[in-house]
Amino acid sequence: MNETISYTPEEVSKLLKISRFTVYEMIKRGDLPAYRIGRKVRVEAPDLEVYIKTSKGASSTPPLDTATVPGRQTAPDGLILCGQDIILDILTRHLEKQLPQLSFLRNYSGSLDGLLALYRGSANAVTTHLWDSDSDTYNVPYVRRILPGHRTILINLAYRFEGFYVAKGNPKAINSWEDLTKKGVMFVNRERGSGARVLLDEKLRLFGIDHQSIVGYGHEEMSHLAVASCVARNEADAGLGIEKAALQVQEIDFVPLQKERYDLVIRKEDVGKPQFQALLSILKSTSFHNEVSGMGGYDLSETGKIIAEIY
Repeated sequence: MNETISYTPEEVSKLLKISRFTVYEMIKRGDLPAYRIGRKVRVEAPDLEVYIKTSKGASSTPPLDTATVPGRQTAPDGLILCGQDIILDILTRHLEKQLPQLSFLRNYSGSLDGLLALYRGSANAVTTHLWDSDSDTYNVPYVRRILPGHRTILINLAYRFEGFYVAKGNPKAINSWEDLTKKGVMFVNRERGSGARVLLDEKLRLFGIDHQSIVGYGHEEMSHLAVASCVARNEADAGLGIEKAALQVQEIDFVPLQKERYDLVIRKEDVGKPQFQALLSILKSTSFHNEVSGMGGYDLSETGKIIAEIY
């Protein structure tokens, strides 16, 4: 029998640059054929290739979780939104309800990749939570560096706590950045370019910690939920992510470390367009606030507020 290359859902998520949980949803819906070997799920390379080709030939209104094709230019009357937080799912639903004639797409990329997509023109609304250790501020220094010469507006989506996911009761007493180097502690990391990864690397630099002293630093997952799940399954003793994911995964505790500002970045020239006016209106609406606050894990005191205008 000829041997066919197969991929795990994690490998598919990295190839498509989407969340592992999105891959599982695609398999569950039957969009992507897969099979099981014991408890392991596999996707054959020819099936993945067919899925990619089919997606490229699909209509201009693909499903909500369809990733954008690299280099694709944004439609003048639609919106491509980069980011992974569930807040964006709620925001997209509200936009689709208010402007059903337009196309609203999601790209599940990290903060740095999102800003680069905005710079290249392959997205027109991106989220970011990038901490700059030199100024002890969020997002503005990165927007200035990555989008030089571009007029942009930063709008607050929420404040969130970033911290460690640990086993129930925190048996290995992991409470600080230095504790990641303890003997017997296994870490699980986020992918390069994510806000959590930037925060970790900035803190390691400030505390003079060599990343090679952290066991598991090279183990990367593509979302907060995936990191939390690794800790819940005892595949790691600690991971870094937002509080909301800890509320969704059983058998883990959350150790808060830093309050972060989660912002939306758009181009100044787009503000007057109907889809962006609708977006700003939704962020300030009572219905949106009620839906998000009901989930817990977010501070919405400045949601919808313009944090900065960068020229």
